[in-house]
Amino acid sequence: MKFSGLFKVSLVASALVLAGCGGDIKITPTVNDSSVKNSNNTTTTPTTPTTPDTGDGKVENPCTKRTVAGNEVQGEFKAPHCVYDTNFAGKNLEIEENITFKALANGGAHVFKGAIQMGKNCDTTLGCTIEKNGPTLNIEPGTTMAFTSGEAIVRIGRGAKINAIGTAEAPITFTSAKVYPDFDIAGTGAQFADWGGIMINGFGLTNHCKNEQRAAGTCNAESEGIVSHFGGNDNADDSGSIKYANIWYAGSGPRDGGEGNDLNSLTLNAVGSKSSFEYLHIHQGFDDGIEFFGGAANIKHIVVTDTQDDGIDIDAGWKGNAQFILVKHGKVTTKTDVTYYDEDEKKLVTIPAGTEGYMGNNGFETDGEKNGGADYSEVPASNPTIANVTVITTDGKSIRDNGSSQAIAFDDAIESTYYNTLFVKADASINGTNCVQFKDVSAQKKAADGKIKFNNSVMACVKQFKDGDTFNADAGSGSKAEWFANGGSSIILDNAQGVLSADGFSTNTASTEVTIQANDLTGEGLDKTFFEQVDYIGAVSDKDTSSPWYKWVQKSLAAIK
Repeated sequence: MKFSGLFKVSLVASALVLAGCGGDIKITPTVNDSSVKNSNNTTTTPTTPTTPDTGDGKVENPCTKRTVAGNEVQGEFKAPHCVYDTNFAGKNLEIEENITFKALANGGAHVFKGAIQMGKNCDTTLGCTIEKNGPTLNIEPGTTMAFTSGEAIVRIGRGAKINAIGTAEAPITFTSAKVYPDFDIAGTGAQFADWGGIMINGFGLTNHCKNEQRAAGTCNAESEGIVSHFGGNDNADDSGSIKYANIWYAGSGPRDGGEGNDLNSLTLNAVGSKSSFEYLHIHQGFDDGIEFFGGAANIKHIVVTDTQDDGIDIDAGWKGNAQFILVKHGKVTTKTDVTYYDEDEKKLVTIPAGTEGYMGNNGFETDGEKNGGADYSEVPASNPTIANVTVITTDGKSIRDNGSSQAIAFDDAIESTYYNTLFVKADASINGTNCVQFKDVSAQKKAADGKIKFNNSVMACVKQFKDGDTFNADAGSGSKAEWFANGGSSIILDNAQGVLSADGFSTNTASTEVTIQANDLTGEGLDKTFFEQVDYIGAVSDKDTSSPWYKWVQKSLAAIK
């Protein structure tokens, strides 16, 4: 089935309405009338956006202004949108002052032809210095930021911040400009990789740098996709916050650097723990939903749907926490030809436009070390603590690389602890895909040594372990099933029947097949300031359908139907 004419804008109704199906976003109108706490922890109540009238019948330009080389530059108002050329924001311009984008009336969006680069990018080995208190990108509730090309990214440099705090009723949206007919010249509609995504660079610890580089202030790790620099000595760094936001149709496949050199929907490069990322819906990114490269940023209440590579990708010594993460793989119909490198066939393969295909490799891909040895010892392997996860896989092979839809993959001496995790694979009848993969012996050794551990978790998969049910001889040749069961704390089911409720995403807490209890997350060693006490396994409970989290998931999944 091929999609066409997906989005129409009705200025009369002041809404965006879907005219399509399966795997594409339906945007419903929002009313910007919910109170939100500002940086001073006081409550403000934004008003419904209106288009200013000068009183003489002329409409005042509501677009954001800024100063470039001493000259005032403002977006062009093309009702209902504000359009920003590369003389306002682009790959050759860095924004060094605070800047604010407000919600526009009548479903309008701020549309960018180039990248938004907050703060200076600095490689300190070249004599530049980093402003520790750099500029802030402020985005108000109900605002839509739309981008016209794969080069258009939001890059928050070291020392700069993003303050994008929406509300449940008026979320912020980062999306493709092709959702609007005015910017969809080919008439294809929006699709993965339409724009570059959000990249945030922090001063946190990353094992992309050596110990002596951090000591000398010359840790300048290079980001993937589009080169900028990140890293330092401060895992409590603050790069700002994103809350109640949608990030749709972002990312890219391999760029100039070859395989692995990609743009994600949200990249957190050595971002510190004072930053926060909550209530996000990430949809149809062409690489990962969220990828960490070290740091200690925390994430909570995250929905990732139909992202082509991994839902959550962990690299380079990440030490953060995560709770309430739902990853769901699905299908889309391609709007344009898609070319990828088939690892099995060792050749480029092109999927023509109009092809229905699967989205999603791993729910989680977890890497511990990029580099090893004494030179990198200050940043040991990634070792996050993660609770209340649901990964719903398919039996499909992804459009991007013909990779399998899996719940989790372990690699590069990863360490990690999981609580209340639910992996679901209802079908493996065509491609025979599995739920869990160990990519190398180093990860198998960590698991066998108890440094990868599942507590109070359920693997409800018709096929469980890729590459056999026992660990490699170098890891002790133990049973993978016994490792996952962790002394009876967790269980493995040979099917997915009954573990999800009728809504298709929340945990069926009345399931008779699940014979273990949830971990309430009050135990010793858990960060009580972050983890919320729970009484259920999985990301979402079927017992509290009125909670903000349940409603956020429900709204996110309804948007892509």
